[in-house]
Amino acid sequence: MVKTGKLRSGTAQKLKRWKKGHSSDSNPESSRYRQAARSRFFSRPSEKSGLTEDAVRLHNDLQGGAGELGDAGEVGVAMEGAEQALSVRSAATFLSGVSDCSNVSFRKVQRYWDSNSAAHKEICAVLAAVTEVIRAQGGKESETEYFAALMTTLEAVDSSESLAAVAYLLNLVLKRVPVPVLRNRFSDTAKALLDVMSSQANSDSSSALRWVLLCLAQLLKKQDVSVWSFPSTLQAYHGILSFTVHAKPKVRKAAQQGVCSILRGSDFLFADNSPAHHPAAMTTAKFCCKEIEQAGGSKEDTTTLHVLGLLKELLGSFPLSAVKSCCETLLRVMTLSHALVTAGAMQAFHQLFSTQPSKTPLTAELNAQIITALYDYLPSENDLQPLLAWLTVMEKAHTHLASLQSSLCVAHLPRFFSTAMSCLLSTHTRVVATATQAMKTLLEVCVSPLMSEMGPVLPTATSGNPAHICKMFRCVEEGLSYRFHASWPFVLQLLGCFYRAAGKQAHAIMAKSLQSLCELRSTPRFPYGGELDLAVGGAVESMGPELVLKAVPLLITGHQDDLEFPRSWLVPVIRDHVKHTQLAFFASYFLPLANTLKQRADELEQSGQKLESKVYHTLQQQIWTMLPGFCQSPTDVVGGFSALARTLGSSLNERPHLRLPICQSLRTLIRSTHTAEEKAELSRFSKNFLPILFNVFTQKPPEQDTAPYRPAVLDTIRVYLTVTEPAMVCSFLQKATEKLNAADSSEFTRLAVMDLVVAMAPCVDEDTMTHTYNLIKPYLESKDAGVQKKAYRVLEEMCGGEGGGASQRFVISNLQSLQGALLSSLKTAASPAKRPRLKCLIHIVKQLNEEHKDFIISLLPEVIICTKEVSLGARKNAFTLLVEMGNAFTRFYGNQKEALEQFLSVVYVGLTGTVTMMTCTVLALSRLVFHYRESIEASTLEQLLHNVCLLLTCRTRQILKVALGFLKVILFVLDVKTLAGHLPVMMEAIGNIKDDMRRHFRASLKSIFTKLIRKFGYELVKDMLPAEHHKVLANIRKVEARSKRKRLAQDAEEEGSDSEADAPKPKGDSIEDILAESDSDLSEGEEPKKAQKKVGKKRGGAWLKEGLSDEPLNFLDPQASQRVLATNPEVKARKAEHGFKVTSDGRLVIEDEEDKQKKKTKAAADGDMEDVLEEAGIKKKSQKRSADEDLDDDDMEVESQPKYKAGGAGIHRPLGGRRESGADYKAKASCVCVCVCVCVCVR
Repeated sequence: MVKTGKLRSGTAQKLKRWKKGHSSDSNPESSRYRQAARSRFFSRPSEKSGLTEDAVRLHNDLQGGAGELGDAGEVGVAMEGAEQALSVRSAATFLSGVSDCSNVSFRKVQRYWDSNSAAHKEICAVLAAVTEVIRAQGGKESETEYFAALMTTLEAVDSSESLAAVAYLLNLVLKRVPVPVLRNRFSDTAKALLDVMSSQANSDSSSALRWVLLCLAQLLKKQDVSVWSFPSTLQAYHGILSFTVHAKPKVRKAAQQGVCSILRGSDFLFADNSPAHHPAAMTTAKFCCKEIEQAGGSKEDTTTLHVLGLLKELLGSFPLSAVKSCCETLLRVMTLSHALVTAGAMQAFHQLFSTQPSKTPLTAELNAQIITALYDYLPSENDLQPLLAWLTVMEKAHTHLASLQSSLCVAHLPRFFSTAMSCLLSTHTRVVATATQAMKTLLEVCVSPLMSEMGPVLPTATSGNPAHICKMFRCVEEGLSYRFHASWPFVLQLLGCFYRAAGKQAHAIMAKSLQSLCELRSTPRFPYGGELDLAVGGAVESMGPELVLKAVPLLITGHQDDLEFPRSWLVPVIRDHVKHTQLAFFASYFLPLANTLKQRADELEQSGQKLESKVYHTLQQQIWTMLPGFCQSPTDVVGGFSALARTLGSSLNERPHLRLPICQSLRTLIRSTHTAEEKAELSRFSKNFLPILFNVFTQKPPEQDTAPYRPAVLDTIRVYLTVTEPAMVCSFLQKATEKLNAADSSEFTRLAVMDLVVAMAPCVDEDTMTHTYNLIKPYLESKDAGVQKKAYRVLEEMCGGEGGGASQRFVISNLQSLQGALLSSLKTAASPAKRPRLKCLIHIVKQLNEEHKDFIISLLPEVIICTKEVSLGARKNAFTLLVEMGNAFTRFYGNQKEALEQFLSVVYVGLTGTVTMMTCTVLALSRLVFHYRESIEASTLEQLLHNVCLLLTCRTRQILKVALGFLKVILFVLDVKTLAGHLPVMMEAIGNIKDDMRRHFRASLKSIFTKLIRKFGYELVKDMLPAEHHKVLANIRKVEARSKRKRLAQDAEEEGSDSEADAPKPKGDSIEDILAESDSDLSEGEEPKKAQKKVGKKRGGAWLKEGLSDEPLNFLDPQASQRVLATNPEVKARKAEHGFKVTSDGRLVIEDEEDKQKKKTKAAADGDMEDVLEEAGIKKKSQKRSADEDLDDDDMEVESQPKYKAGGAGIHRPLGGRRESGADYKAKASCVCVCVCVCVCVR
C-alpha cells in the first residue's frame, strides 16, 4: 500500500469522515449548492425570493422604461407598460431575451457570453430588457426596432456601465440598420451621441466613450456626400477627430479607427460618380499638421507619435495639396532626430508609397522630390533599425515612381545604388542583405521593363537613360574590389541580377566585369564559386554564349592546352543556362572544337597517354551536353538547323555515347518550335533522321551493353513523327510491317519493330491502318505473351489514336472484323496483354450502336473478371470499360434509368457464378452504383442492396470483404432519408455475420458503424444490432465525443473577436516588422530585465557619435544628422536566435504553416471519401496502413520490405563495398539498386 502523507497538527479533527461502510457512496446527502443553483435559473425558488415589485420598478426606471411601436416602425418611450411587459414571461430567466434573440446582429453577445465579466452581464441584461419590450409591443425584432429602442435607452440611462452596454449593442446593430433610416434620423442620433460623448469625455471609465465614438463613425459613414456641406456634420466629425490624440489608448484607437473608416470607407466613395477624395480629408490633414506643430517636437510629448500613427493610415486618402503639406511636416519633424518620431514618419512614407498607382494621390514630381529629400535623413551605417527602415522606404519610393514615370525613376537610381553599395560595407548582415534585395528588386521592376525600349547601352553614353545605366553598373562593379570582400556573395547575386535585367542591351559595358569574375574564379580556394557561377549564368542567359565567350574565352583549343584548363568551369555554366540563342554558333564554334578534342584524345590514346586522353574525351563529351540548351527555343531554326543535321545524323550512327544528348536535343527542339516555318524545316529532315533512329533502335546491342539510349531513341521517334508528313509515315510503316513478317527476323528485331509500329500506328491514314491490322491480326493469338501484348498495343493506338478522324473511320469500317478478332482471342489473351486489350475495347465500345448490344454482353464476363486482375492498369481499365458499357446502354435506350436497370440486370448474372465471379461482380456493382448514383432508380437500388446483404452470411472471406465495401459505397451514395428505409435490412444482415468473420473484418465493421452512428445516432444503431456489437459501438461513441470536443476547442481558439474594435490589426508590410525590433541595449555583464507589459510607454533614446580622433563634431555639417544614433554604439548586438534557417543572402527559410494546415484539414475532410473511392475501384488502396486496417487483407499484392538496414561492422556491414567514384553524377534513371540481405548464424 502507498503511505499517506502526514497532516498538520489539528487538521484531522476538522475533516469530515465517511461513516463506516459508506466510503464508496458516490452521491452525498448534502446538496445545498445544487439546490441553490437549481433555484436560480431553471425553476421557481422554493424559498422566499428577494425580488419585489419595488425592486422591479426601480430596475425599469434605471433601464429607461419599455417601448411601444410607433407608426413609422420605431420604438417610442412607454414607461407605463414596463411592469406589464416584464411580467408577461415571469417563468423565464433574465437571460431569456438573449438566448432566444432572433436578430443576427447580436450573435456575438450570445457566442461570447462570459459569466465572470460584469460588463458582459450588463450587456446581456440590457439586450434582454430591450428584446422583451419589443416583443411585448408586437415587434418583429428588426434592426430598425432595436436601433430606436437602444437610442431611447441611451438617452435615459446615466451610469457609465449602462451607457457602455447600450453603446456596445448600438454599435453592433448600426452596421445592419437600413441606410435610409440612418440618413433620416441623422440629426437626432448625432446630437444624442455627441451629448453622451461630451458627458463621458472626462470620465474615469473609457468603455462608454469608446463605443460611442464607433457608433458616431458608423453613422457618418452612411451619410450622403451632400450632408458633409453642413456645419453640423463637420462638427460631429471634429468631435471624433479631437479624440485621436486622447491620452487613453482605447479611446484614441477607437477614434482613429472611426476617422479611417469615414475617410476611406464611406458609402458614397464607392458610388458611380464618387468624388476623388472625402470632403473631410483636407480638414483632417490640417488638423494633423496643426497638432504636430503645436507639439513642438518635445520628446516627452506623445501627441506627435499619435498623429504619425494616424497619418500612416490616412496619407494615401488625402488630396495632392494636403499630401504635399503633410510630407513637408513629416520631413520637418524628422529633423528632431528623435528615434521614435523618425520611425513613425518612415512608416507613414512607406504606407504612402505602398498605395496602388491607380489610387495614389502622388504625382511623379512630388514622388521624386520626397526621394531627394530623404537622402538628408540617411542614418548611420551602424544604426541598424533606422537604416533598414530607410532602405525599405527608398525601395518602395523608387518602385512607386517607376509605376508613375519610369524614365524619371531611372534618373534617380544611380544615387540610390551608390548609397546602397556603401551599405554593403556594414558589419551588420541584415543591412547588407536588405540593401542587396532592394537593388535587385529595383533592377527587376524598374530597369528590366525599360531595357527593350532603350536600345544598346555603350560605355561612351553621356546623357539619357543609357548614361544612368552605366553609372548604376559602375557602382555595382565596384563591389568586386577587395574592400567589399566580406559582402562578395551579395555582390555576385547583384551582378547576376544586373546581367539578366540589362545584359542583352548593355553587354558592351559588362565585358570587364566578366573578366574580373573569371580572375576571381581562378583564385586558389575562392569560397564563393557557386554564387559566381550563377552570376555568369545570368550573363549567358541574357547576352548569349557568343558574347560571353568573346569577353572571356574558353582557352581550350585542342593543341598545346594547359592541362589544368582554367576556364573549363564555363562549360557546365553555359550548359545549365543557355537558351533562346543561335544554333549556328554551336555549329561554327563548339562542333569543330568537339571534333578537335576527339581527334586529340584518339592521338593521345594511341601514343599511350591514357590519362590525358581521358581528359580530352571528357571535355568533348561535356561540350555535347550543351546542345540541348542550344535547342531550347533557338532563334535560327530555319537557317541554323541545316548546319547541324548532317553531323547529328552521323554521330547517332557512329557514336553510341552521344545518342542520349542528341536525342534529348531533337526532342527539345521539336517541342519548342511554334511557327509553321520552323516545323516545316524540321519535317524536311525527317527522311534523314527517322531511318537512322529506326536502325539504332532495332539494332541489337552487345551482350555486355545495357543500351540505356533505347528508350530515349523510341521517345525521339514518337516526337519526330508529330512533324513528319503522313505519307512518309505510311511508307515507313509499310517497310516496318514487311520486316516484321520477314523470315530472317530475330526475336529481338521482331519485338523492336513492333514497338516502332506502335509508335507509327496513330499517325497514318485509314488504308494503312487497315493493312497494318490485317498483318498484326495473327499475333493477337500468339503464345508469346510479349508479342501478343505489343500486338494489342498496336491495335490500341489505331483504335484510339490522336490522329482524329482516321482512327474513328478505321474502327467503323472494320467493326465486324474487330469484334470477331477480339471475341475469338478471348480465351487466349495473356495476363500482360489484358491492359492494352481492355483499353482497345474502351475505344471500340465508345463507337457502338444498339445493334452491337450482344457484343457488349458477350464481353461483360471478361471485363468483370478483370476487376481482380493482378495488373493495376488492367483493373483501372476494367472499371473504366464497365462505365463505358453503361454509357453505351444509355445510348441504346435513350432513357438512362431504364438503360441502367437493363445493364444491372445483366451484371446480376455474375452473382450466380463461382466465388471469384461473385467477388468480381460485387466489385463491379460497387463501381457502377458509385458512378451512376444520381440516375439509379430507388427500386433497382433496393433490389441490389437486398441481394448483396444476402452475401453477408457467406463464410467466404473474399465475398464478405467486397460485400462490406459495397455497404460503404451505399452509405456514401444514399441520403439519410432514403437510407433509413433500408437500414433494417442492412443491420439484420450485419448482425447475422458469423463470429469468426466478424472478428476478421472488425476494422471494416467499425468503419461502417461509425458512419451509421454519424447519420442515425448511437441509440438507434445500438437497438438494431445484437449485443456482441455493443462494445464496439460504445468505443465509437467515446472516440467521436472526444474528437468533437477537440474540434470545438480548436474552433473556439481560432475564432477570435469579429468586431472592428476588438479585432487585431493584421501586420503590415515589412517595415512594421523592421521598426518593431530593436537592438539590445544591455551590456555584456547585465542581466536582461523582465519584459514590461506596456511596450507603448517605452521611450526612445538617442546617442551622439563623436568625431574621429581629436576632430571636434561640426553641427553645421549637412551630414551631422547621421551622427545621431538610435542604437547604443558601444553595445555589441547579440545574435538573434530565431530557430529558422538563413540563406546566403540573409533571408529566413520559414516553412509555410498555412499550407500544412490546409493539407491537414483536407485530409481530415476527405478521409471517408477516400475510403469510398478505394472500395469503388477509383483509387488505389494505400500501401501504408495501420495494423488494424490490414486484418482483412488476404490478397496483398506487394510484399512487405524488411525493416533491417545494413550498418556497422562485421556481419552487419554494408555489402556494397567501396562507393564507386562519380556515383553522385550518374543518371538516376539508369541506376538500379539491389538490396541483398544475408543472415549468418554464429554460435
